[in-house]
Amino acid sequence: MAFWNEYTLFQNRAEAGRKLAALLHAYANRKDLIVLGIPRGGVPVAFEVAKALHAPLDIFLSRKLGAPGQEELAFGALATGGTRVLDWEIIEAIGISEEQIDQITAKVKKELERRANFYRGARPPLKVEGLTVLLVDDGIATGSSMRAAIQALRQMKPARIVVAVPVAPQSTCSRLGREVYELICVHSPQDFYAIGQFYEDFSQTADEEVTELLRQAAEPSPQNVAQDDPSDPGGRSNMIPGRQSQSDGIKREVSIELVEATLEGTLVFPKHADGLVLFAHGSGSSRHSPRNRYVAQVLQAHGIATLLFDLLTRSEESVDQYSGELRFDIPFLAKRLVGATKWILNSPDTKDLKVGYFGASTGAGAALMAAAELPNVISAVVSRGGRPDLAGDALELVQVPTLLIVGGDDEPVIGMNREALAKLKSPDKKLVIVQGATHLFEESGTLEEVARIAAEWFSHHFRTARKPQVRSAAN
Repeated sequence: MAFWNEYTLFQNRAEAGRKLAALLHAYANRKDLIVLGIPRGGVPVAFEVAKALHAPLDIFLSRKLGAPGQEELAFGALATGGTRVLDWEIIEAIGISEEQIDQITAKVKKELERRANFYRGARPPLKVEGLTVLLVDDGIATGSSMRAAIQALRQMKPARIVVAVPVAPQSTCSRLGREVYELICVHSPQDFYAIGQFYEDFSQTADEEVTELLRQAAEPSPQNVAQDDPSDPGGRSNMIPGRQSQSDGIKREVSIELVEATLEGTLVFPKHADGLVLFAHGSGSSRHSPRNRYVAQVLQAHGIATLLFDLLTRSEESVDQYSGELRFDIPFLAKRLVGATKWILNSPDTKDLKVGYFGASTGAGAALMAAAELPNVISAVVSRGGRPDLAGDALELVQVPTLLIVGGDDEPVIGMNREALAKLKSPDKKLVIVQGATHLFEESGTLEEVARIAAEWFSHHFRTARKPQVRSAAN
């Protein structure tokens, strides 16, 4: 049984691609057409589109430029060919220097080159000059990455560029629509929070999946027919080892009623779960973060309940998007997390569960500060690419088992985590460095490693922990 919230339109990227293809029938069987998917998430969508239109498939690489210290906030984007788009409003508001812009650009350029080599191998890119290009992604938010891709494509002299996506906000569609021959979108809502809110399954697409889909598109096989089978609605996007079906538990959208605000969340309760992990997301992110959603799915496969929720209300999120005044207010975020924890422990179906925190980026500081306030409630904490240093003096009050996970190439954050580890008073604390990973763990296999380590940490400590003392949490 599937549980859908008010926004959900697509089961997964494969279904989104089939729905998008239905709007593109005018381009079917054209000899001058090529479909380009933007890795990684855009490729499963583009694969379905190319298959339905009987068109060749290739990739077009584009990657956002993340602000220092809050990498999920894009100040621009870089695309194949070196085309760069910068958002000077964000750059000036945050105070990013030209030297930082150049350093981040060089790092992203290197990653784009690595991905191109990994995905294609020795196979050269398909030529687009003189052709109609269907540029496909799994959705558009601000449009900075797509704008960079469009500008780079123009340098390759296609006859026309058509952008096709399952979902994008009306404002973005209006702006981008003026830059291309045609923009086609299945759904363009006014109320837009994040691309992931419109997908039931928005788990991260693996590099290996992109490579396999390109191989299948280049060499048609009987497997392509099997993937159209509606009896497999999860498709390739659901391949998480040991993952349980929705029928094995309960999933529902919840409203967390606090004194000062109502927060929206997604609660998943696997059958026989005895522990629950609350996710504290990082700066500029939300409960729809594909990375946190992927980790949550892996925890659910291990029989652990999860609560992904927004630390800010929608009005607060709108203000913070431009001012950034709340995302670094760690005491404020910790207070929200404590409030959500008390809500969980006062709910009849979750009050007896052991509780853990998973914090990402700035959310890690809030998770540790909240854990220090609730020592008799929290059984374990995990930080992914986090800023535990932002918990400040509260670090010395943390008594719960704490695991810090950092990317091996995220050098500044490694130092911050080592210093934070030394201040933690917990007798059970550990720092794990995932080699080859950057801040967001976007490299092949790195996020999977994070999820595996986190699941083992929570499973172990939930087995040995006592049930939370509800009275302490409710005070």
